[in-house]
Amino acid sequence: MASGYTGERLAHLEALAELLPSQGLVSRMIGGDDPVLWVWHPRTGRQTIVFATPSARGWLFLWSPGGQGRADDLERTAAALRQTLDTAQT
Repeated sequence: MASGYTGERLAHLEALAELLPSQGLVSRMIGGDDPVLWVWHPRTGRQTIVFATPSARGWLFLWSPGGQGRADDLERTAAALRQTLDTAQT
């Protein structure tokens, strides 16, 4: 069952997804009623899943390993996500 936040979550994830190509990243929305964003870096092959969740200070994006960004600062969030995926796996 979808949560009451599904529409808002989807809007935030879509807004972030629009900025990712300018960072050299590719993304795809997955998850149906509980959407998440699958993001990958074509050059390094690294990938992650981005979750959007409400917090006391507004919406946050969370991704592995330990990344996070704010929905009210999409440019910085997109750059941080690129930085996470930019380095080749060791």
